[in-house]
Amino acid sequence: MAKFKGPILIGVFADPEHLIEAADGARQKGWKQLDAITPYPVHGLDKALGIGNTWVPWVTLTMGLLGALGGFTLQYWVHVLVWPLNIGGKPLNAWPAFFPIMFESGVLIGGLSTFAAMWAACNMPTKKPVVLDERFTDNKFGLIIPVEGMNAADVETYLKSTGAEEVKHA
Repeated sequence: MAKFKGPILIGVFADPEHLIEAADGARQKGWKQLDAITPYPVHGLDKALGIGNTWVPWVTLTMGLLGALGGFTLQYWVHVLVWPLNIGGKPLNAWPAFFPIMFESGVLIGGLSTFAAMWAACNMPTKKPVVLDERFTDNKFGLIIPVEGMNAADVETYLKSTGAEEVKHA
């Protein structure tokens, strides 16, 4: 959940269709920093909320390539420059033999950096979990709209008109 400063309104919906409709309409009205809480993944909700692509895959790609390059560099340094051994008459810099270690080091560094990037993207670890309504983990859907600088009554009316069963102030 995004960190909100100031008051927020939470619309409680019974089904994901009304949630997507409300989120899309709120975004079209120009309301920013919308967030939603659902008990399971809802297809199309990210588009309705205006959420773009994440930066985490770029971290994985970059660090995976750097890990593979580091694996190649380490092998080349050891096998060619520091400790050259002639094995079976092959050249010292037989780069096809370096591929398994390059692949493994790329996967290792890419995986570890993805883990770290996900922790950073999800603001982990947090001190205390924020539980706005326990029904959101069972069978209800929530749309969170920050109302700082807006008329809260208009937002509440909008949420009720789009099918919200309840509107909570937090």
